[in-house]
Amino acid sequence: MTTPTLHASVVLDRLTFTWPDGTTALSGVSGSFGSGRTGLVGRNGAGKSTLLRLMAGILAPTSGSVSTTGDVAYLPQQLTLDVDRRVAELLGVAEALDAVRAIGAGDVDPAHFDAVGDDWDIEGRAEASLAEAGLSPEFLDRRVGELSGGEAVLVAIAGIRLRRAPITLLDEPTNNLDREARATLAAMIRSWKGALVVVSHDVSLLDLMDDTAELYGQTLSVFGGPYSEWRAWLDAEQDAAKQAEVAAKQVLRKEKRQRIEAETKLATRAKMANKAEAEKRVPKIVAHGRKMAAEVSAGRLRTEVGAKEDAARASLDEAGRRVRSDASMKIELPDPLVSRTRRIAEIGDGARSWIVQGPERVALIGRNGAGKTTLLERLVASAAATSIDQQTEAPPAWAESGEESSDDDRRPVLTAVAHTDRVGYLPQRVDGLDESRSVFENIADAAPQVPEKELRNRLARFLIRGATVDRPVSSLSGGERFRVALATLLLSDPAPHLVVLDEPTNNLDLDTVDQLVDALRAYRGAVLIVSHDDAFLDRLDLDVTLEIDAEGALAEA
Repeated sequence: MTTPTLHASVVLDRLTFTWPDGTTALSGVSGSFGSGRTGLVGRNGAGKSTLLRLMAGILAPTSGSVSTTGDVAYLPQQLTLDVDRRVAELLGVAEALDAVRAIGAGDVDPAHFDAVGDDWDIEGRAEASLAEAGLSPEFLDRRVGELSGGEAVLVAIAGIRLRRAPITLLDEPTNNLDREARATLAAMIRSWKGALVVVSHDVSLLDLMDDTAELYGQTLSVFGGPYSEWRAWLDAEQDAAKQAEVAAKQVLRKEKRQRIEAETKLATRAKMANKAEAEKRVPKIVAHGRKMAAEVSAGRLRTEVGAKEDAARASLDEAGRRVRSDASMKIELPDPLVSRTRRIAEIGDGARSWIVQGPERVALIGRNGAGKTTLLERLVASAAATSIDQQTEAPPAWAESGEESSDDDRRPVLTAVAHTDRVGYLPQRVDGLDESRSVFENIADAAPQVPEKELRNRLARFLIRGATVDRPVSSLSGGERFRVALATLLLSDPAPHLVVLDEPTNNLDLDTVDQLVDALRAYRGAVLIVSHDDAFLDRLDLDVTLEIDAEGALAEA
């Protein structure tokens, strides 16, 4: 493995953390993070987010220790924000900013001077930080509730940069960002000062890192290079490991065969010696001497061939340990039997419309707030009607709000109508499960015709097995909950003619994204996906990409 960046900023020493219910999240993890930019990867459930919280001091280790070279700033995966707070508070500059403004207005209260300290340029620095995040200076005095999810994330990251903490930890920072915001974050990352550790499934972001750390099997390993280089190294290493395992199996078979042949020869010799002794063809003392010599020779031969076989078995065990055999989701979608000429859905903006026909794969892109999720919800709602004749076109956005619009500012009316009632929908927020019922009961509702044994076998392909199947949904982790929601959608019976996914990669590790890509490419029904993850979309062999522009109109991208 390539040598990682030197000068550790965070050192982990036999770090162990156990949740109050006795579940062990991390056990004996040791390693370090350098002073540059490090991408932290690993499967869902490996403990990446828990590790960041331990490094940030939010959680205390059950045993072991975390050592850092300075203060740590931390951005959690899910921001919990007071919507009535000002953006200046989210930036962490409100007290000093208000004090500077009060002094500028003539208030010479000593408390203001204490609040300012040496930060007399705080307003300028705060505005510059917002500008770097692609936001205007006027955002300083806005309420947090006025921000979109992506804007809130960028403001929080701008605040971290403003603090100039020597070590920063970011947990899935691109989950709520559109393409433009992701580009802004990328520019911020490229100029980042100080140590930075980023947990992410976003390949484009991970490729901006200096090092790649992997948390795998309670071991933290660090590779000196960005994700794509690490992935190429890992794939090559695994190919070599598999070849070594095949070669070791061949050697073991050979040694077993030679041992059997040797045992056969020894048995034949012993039989002949016993026969000669019984027939008294040679003097008894000579026969006895020959028998003793044969036993000694046989012992040496058995020891020799046994040692070779043991060595071959040990080599096979060692080679096998190098080959990764972790369980991964085996997503197999049912065949919805959709003909290539069947009209599945129609999407339009009042001026133009596009027909989704047969097993087409369509992507819907656009900035946050452009109306992508609303369009998906209209499509799904239309499918819920008892028949196509009962479906009505969704009203324009201005009418929904109760406000009439003039002809000058009326935006295009985005419409979406499904021509089938078999539509499977996975929204961004996994909130369609019955929390009080078991995992199996939730899945069985979606596939009532599938026998219990077969349904449990299908769930196992989603890594939902054992006691987990009978646990209530409310007790599941975020990753488990997502897999259940995905299984509910993809295993429904009858199979959906159209699968609608809204930012499906936000909650998936990179290996599971690979599985999802393979499944969607093999799916014989229609697929409509909203995503800002270009690397994911590029792998789907899309038929059409539709973009909602700044004016709310649809166009092919």
